[in-house]
Amino acid sequence: MPQIHSQPNNDEHAEPLARPKQPAAFLDRDGVLNFDRGYAHKAEDIEMIPGAAAAVRLLNEAGYYVLVVTNQGGVARGLYSEAAIKHVHRHMQDIWKAEGAHIDAFYYCPHHPEGSVKEFAIRCRCRKPEPGMLEQASRDWPIDLGRSFLIGDRDHDLTAAAAFNIRGIKFDALTGSLVDLVREELNTRST
Repeated sequence: MPQIHSQPNNDEHAEPLARPKQPAAFLDRDGVLNFDRGYAHKAEDIEMIPGAAAAVRLLNEAGYYVLVVTNQGGVARGLYSEAAIKHVHRHMQDIWKAEGAHIDAFYYCPHHPEGSVKEFAIRCRCRKPEPGMLEQASRDWPIDLGRSFLIGDRDHDLTAAAAFNIRGIKFDALTGSLVDLVREELNTRST
């Protein structure tokens, strides 16, 4: 079975499972937090969606674990390395930190069944629409699944949420506001 790849926020000192049980907001990366430019793997290629940091901050303040779950099949296709993914994630975390927000952990799937890099050219349970990254996060963090949700920009994100029995919310960065969507979801859950 392939390993689920994760990158916890090293700024936090407490071990994830030692933390209190809280809901999680699972966020897709490309198309939700940053514009999807196709296989973005350099810090300079990342253009954040307007309001992404404010949306993450709202989730932080509302007591949600904020967990990114992203397919990164470019690794399997030989376009970039896992080190490049981690570098981009640290860059994104620095941007959010400067705006008073943080991601608790990044989960990524480097696999693709049509890849050219043998070790990553597999069919796996972590690549969305499969729920493997969500399942791993629930083993790593004390998550209140009944109050958790996922925001994604593609149908495979929503399929993964449904397979994991949490609410899936579709987001379109060209027509919507991530801040408004998060605010509406938090208001709905608090009533």
